[in-house]
Amino acid sequence: MTFPIEDTIEDVQDAARDGRAVRDQGPYRIAIGNDKLDYHKVVIDDPVPTGLQILDLANARPTDEHIVFQMLANGLLEELRPDETTDLRTAGVEKFLVFKSDRSFRLELDGRVFEWGGTFISGLTLKKLAQVDPAEYGVWLEVRGSEDRAIGNTDLVDLSAQGIERFFTGIVKTTEG
Repeated sequence: MTFPIEDTIEDVQDAARDGRAVRDQGPYRIAIGNDKLDYHKVVIDDPVPTGLQILDLANARPTDEHIVFQMLANGLLEELRPDETTDLRTAGVEKFLVFKSDRSFRLELDGRVFEWGGTFISGLTLKKLAQVDPAEYGVWLEVRGSEDRAIGNTDLVDLSAQGIERFFTGIVKTTEG
């Protein structure tokens, strides 16, 4: 009996969602995203790819002008150097983000520290990182000594300023009358 090629590809995200172990042999389907957290699926044979392999799959050229982050199971991001490897068979390793940048920026969101590869980040992207419903939640930039600034979905915040930007989310729509 033969199976279509699609049935032989292990979708790492499906395995994580289903709570099952990722099989030892590839090929594997993973998700690669951008600075808007828009993802596309790619296939790789190697169960332990390098950051450089992820950059190649993302067509991020020249590779030395890009950085790659792995999204951890807890939603935090961890930079993956070009020569560093990650094991796709480990629980929670199924999504990667690629940025055209030579540095990362630190931000705090709802008390959690994130590394971000872009100079700017939008309100909608912050809500996605916080894993909140964008329609029901707002996001604010903490401004010490002044009123906190609401960040709209399409508003961009420059992360390149000195220091760490601190954001928090909260419900903006209520059903109470």
